[in-house]
Amino acid sequence: MHIAIIGAGISGVTSARQLQSQGHTVVIYEKSRGPGGRMNTRETELGGFDHGAQYFTATSEPFKKRVEAWRKAGWVGPWNARLVTLNHGAQKAAGQKGQRLVGLPGMSALAQHLAQGVEIRTEHFVERIERDGDKWLLSVLADPVPISATAGPFDAVLVALPADQTAALLKETPALAKKAAALQMAPCWSLMLGFQEPLSLTYDAAWVENSRLGWIARDSSKPGRRPGEHWVAHASAAWSVEHLEDDPERVREKLLKAFHEATGSPVQPVYVAVHRWRYAQAVKPLPLDCLWDPTLRIGACGDWFAAGLDGVGRVENAVLSADALAQAVGV
Repeated sequence: MHIAIIGAGISGVTSARQLQSQGHTVVIYEKSRGPGGRMNTRETELGGFDHGAQYFTATSEPFKKRVEAWRKAGWVGPWNARLVTLNHGAQKAAGQKGQRLVGLPGMSALAQHLAQGVEIRTEHFVERIERDGDKWLLSVLADPVPISATAGPFDAVLVALPADQTAALLKETPALAKKAAALQMAPCWSLMLGFQEPLSLTYDAAWVENSRLGWIARDSSKPGRRPGEHWVAHASAAWSVEHLEDDPERVREKLLKAFHEATGSPVQPVYVAVHRWRYAQAVKPLPLDCLWDPTLRIGACGDWFAAGLDGVGRVENAVLSADALAQAVGV
C-alpha cells in the first residue's frame, strides 16, 4: 500500500520503519524542519538544548529489546544524573530507581536515526484529510508557499500527532475523532538557559515543588553533549495552563526568576529562551494501543495511548503504540 503518515515524532518514524519493512511505500508529512517532535533538541551557538522530552525509561520486554539495539548502534546512552527534589531551597535525594536513557548527541538524534531511509517532507503542514473514493487525499501547505496543494491518493493514512491535533484531522471518521477528542492534553512552557560559568550545584536534575517550575536539568550533564553550563527548566502543568497565552517575554522573566529561587544561584545566564509546548502530555491515557479503522484504512498512534503500560506521555508509549498500529495495518 501507499501510506501517508502525518507527524515525524518518535511514533511517526517508528511506524514508518515498521511499515516499510512490511513492503509498504511510506511518506511522512512533518510541519517542522526535521523529525523529533517533542523529543526535539534546539541547536544554538552554545550547543543543543533538550527542551522537550528529557529522558526515557524502558519497562516492557519488547521495548527493552528495542532499546538494547539502539544502545549497540550508539543511538542512545545512559544518563547517570544526580537527582534531587527541591522545595523552597531544601533538597533531598530522589529518583535513583531505574535507568534513564537519552539520545546521542541529543534527544532528537534518536528520531533522526530512525528516520534514515524514510521519505519525510518537512515543513509540510497537513490541513485536512479527505476521502476520494476508496483512497485518501491530503490538503497540504508547504512552507513558504501559502497555497494549499493536494497530496495523494493514498491507500491509508496514519496520524502520529497529539490527541487534539489528531481529532481535528479525523473529521471524516467521527468515531475515531470522538475518542481522540476525549483526551485532555496538558501544555508546558520550557525555559533554556546558558551560562558562562558553572553554577556549582550539587545535582544534575531536580523535581521542584511549590514553584512555578516542576523540573530543572543540567542538560550538559547528559552524555555526548557539548561542554558548557546548559540548563533546561519545565514549568509545572498548572502554571503552564494558567499562563498558556502569556507573552513569551513575560514568561521568560517569570520562569528565570523561579529558576534562581529554586536553585539559590544568583549567576545570570548569557542565553535565555522559552518554548511553548501546547500539547505536551496527555493528562490521562486512552486505554488502547492505537486507533485503526480497517475498512477506511485510517488510524492514529502516539504517546497518549496506554499501549499496555501504566502511565502516559513516555517514549515507550509512543513506540509501542506505533508498533501496534503498524501491525494492525499489516493484518
